[in-house]
Amino acid sequence: MARDFRNALVALNRFGFGARGGASGDLISAASDPRGFVKADLGRPGVTLLEVPGLQPTPELAKAVFEFQFEQKQAREAAKSATTGAATEAPPQPGAPDAGAQRRGLSLANIAQDISPKDQPVQPAANNAAPMETMQPNAAPQLNPPKPAPPLNVIQKTFRAEALARFQRASLAECGFAERLVVFWSNHFCISANKGGLARMWAGSFEREAIRPHVFGRFAEMLKAVEQHPAMLFFLDNQQSLGPDSRAGINRQRGLNENLAREIMELHTLGVNGGYSQDDVTSLARVITGWTYAGRQGQLGQPGSFVFNANAHEPGAERVLGKVYDAAGLAQGEAVLADIARHPSTAKFIATKFARHFVADDPPPALVARLQDVFTRTDGDLRLLANALVDSDEAWAAPLSKMRSPYEYLVATGRILSRVPEEPGRYLGGLNLLGQPLWSPAGPNGFPDTNAAWAAPEGMKLRLDIAAQIAAKLPDAVDPRELLELAAADAASDDTRRTIERAESRQQAMALLLMSPEFQRR
Repeated sequence: MARDFRNALVALNRFGFGARGGASGDLISAASDPRGFVKADLGRPGVTLLEVPGLQPTPELAKAVFEFQFEQKQAREAAKSATTGAATEAPPQPGAPDAGAQRRGLSLANIAQDISPKDQPVQPAANNAAPMETMQPNAAPQLNPPKPAPPLNVIQKTFRAEALARFQRASLAECGFAERLVVFWSNHFCISANKGGLARMWAGSFEREAIRPHVFGRFAEMLKAVEQHPAMLFFLDNQQSLGPDSRAGINRQRGLNENLAREIMELHTLGVNGGYSQDDVTSLARVITGWTYAGRQGQLGQPGSFVFNANAHEPGAERVLGKVYDAAGLAQGEAVLADIARHPSTAKFIATKFARHFVADDPPPALVARLQDVFTRTDGDLRLLANALVDSDEAWAAPLSKMRSPYEYLVATGRILSRVPEEPGRYLGGLNLLGQPLWSPAGPNGFPDTNAAWAAPEGMKLRLDIAAQIAAKLPDAVDPRELLELAAADAASDDTRRTIERAESRQQAMALLLMSPEFQRR
């Protein structure tokens, strides 16, 4: 059977995270049957689930956060009541380095070291002090020993454990299509870990519980799981929303918070021009009053679990998008979500965004129309939607013009170097540096998904810096030409081959490989 390396590159880059290095044989496997290679991910049982020992469900994580916050409060109160004569720490001197800032600083060398193979020697940076044996006799050491970093608290430990599990899954995936779908839907229904302790603690469990189980289910099921997850309710403040005429609203003299209702319509389903009005947003906000999560005291249920608080729910019927929904408590809101999930505007919005992510910033109209039809006919079956994308000729004919996001770039780099991360810090640092901090977009619309966002000169300069640092730390035995064969083989352009061949050093050739179109584009 003839091997199709051009479409193999499309299979691995457009639909996955690129080929793995070493003896994986990903490119050869994809070249034998590119479409079949991608579609195999759709049939793997549990391929999107992430069940790793130590990762806990949301209520257990909430319990840990509430206990941690309570202990912090007690410690603050104890410190406040301490005798005024107790010795206090001297204030920092002007110009003294900020240890916290140093710990937060991002090192390209550290990022590169994590992605590079572990057995290679670490070369000292140019500004490091000379080794002790090369210094003049009796010379004083030039570097003070680093101060140990403070121990991680439970929130930091949890976030890092969740991040590591995600990085490892992406690094090990054979094709990566299922994992790319997880990333797409997680960004579509995004929260931000920067919202606060609960959001940071729940960022990973939100993806594990509300996104991953439904990637190959129906859109309506995912929508319900997302909007009822404590992380989303906390992120968009729905626990603060009270029906003006509800018992709680009257007693507390508080009313609606429309954040969640607005984003459900604008970002999660119908889209900006989806045919809804401000009155529809307000009506939906009333419908989902009482959707909240149990707090530390557990008065409404298990702390950290989704609960419906009837005392906070706005009584009465509501009209949303021209349809009247009778008062039915929790079921009223669920009925509205089910109908919005099946709205024609939702089908168009999702189909357009899906095609834009995987194919082109300006996706082919015929492809969008076909995906929209599949979404509508199948009642939002996301497995069939993904299958229709892979079956489309447009997805294979379009040039690889999309720029990889920082997440995709760092994962792809680790994969081609056969590097599975053992700790998440440097990957997290790399994402912060490149402007895509994990689970932390600047707004509820998620990270951008166009070339303009990731191909800016400053961003490309940072990618080049990371590529150069990685190249500098690779052992001499790593041959960029061999890696190019593993990543693209006959699909590599003559320009890329010549560029690598003409490089002045192996390190430069490696950096150029990591910045090549075959590696940066999908």
